[in-house]
Amino acid sequence: MFKGSIVALVTPMRANGDIDETAWLGLLDWHLASGSSGVVVAGTTGESATLNEKEFERLLGLAIERLGGRVSVLAGTGLPSTAETRRRTEIAARLGADAALVVTPAYNRPSQRGLLAHYRAVADASRIPIVLYNVPARTAVDMLPETSLALAAHPNIVAIKEAVADAGRIAALIDGGLSVLSGDDGSCCSSMLAGADGVISVAANLVPAEFSRLCEQALSGQETAARAIDQRLAELYVFLGVEANPVPVKWLLEQAGRIGPGLRLPLVRLDDRWHQRGQVLLDALA
Repeated sequence: MFKGSIVALVTPMRANGDIDETAWLGLLDWHLASGSSGVVVAGTTGESATLNEKEFERLLGLAIERLGGRVSVLAGTGLPSTAETRRRTEIAARLGADAALVVTPAYNRPSQRGLLAHYRAVADASRIPIVLYNVPARTAVDMLPETSLALAAHPNIVAIKEAVADAGRIAALIDGGLSVLSGDDGSCCSSMLAGADGVISVAANLVPAEFSRLCEQALSGQETAARAIDQRLAELYVFLGVEANPVPVKWLLEQAGRIGPGLRLPLVRLDDRWHQRGQVLLDALA
């Protein structure tokens, strides 16, 4: 159902933390023109943990109005509470999102049985497809492949964003018949060459056209061409991890003139020691 380069969008903010709707619309238009296959609104990269419900609705509504029917619009609806996840997913459905990206519940650290119960409860209540999202580095819980594959039997669960960069895990999910979207830029090329359907990418915020080409080449089996693009972007992948996401990518986008300087506490602007390295990277990618 979902393929190619799906951008985990940043949420542009002014210096005081207010959402910059003009910059938001500009990003949406840029990603559409650059060939992105889809966008995620209010995911981890979008600082979902600091967005209130009204802001979530506004960002998602604008994205659907601007992009709906031309590229996929996925809404990040996963919250620590199952009841609140269901509520946020219903809002996404009402607004017309193509799917809900539902991260494993952070902080609660549920068991695998708890994860099964959580996702089945969300999927049972949802009027739109559910994409599972496993990112243990963020949530402190790892959804094991056997759990993900058990959930795939649910008719409303259509894919997984798997952020664990383990080739064996990716292969197990693909072999089990689950559509896989890589959640790790550094290994997404290899994952797609091995059978993953695409990537939900942080790096695509900065180089959407290049990431779209990378996905097209990988998904069509043109390994040499895909790996050449992947290698060109290797330093970008590293830089995006020097501080917590989305701090580095928002700084790069600010320097590129795409967004303002805003982040919301407890995140703060990229430390000065990384600025020169980041500028060299931007010059190389220009």
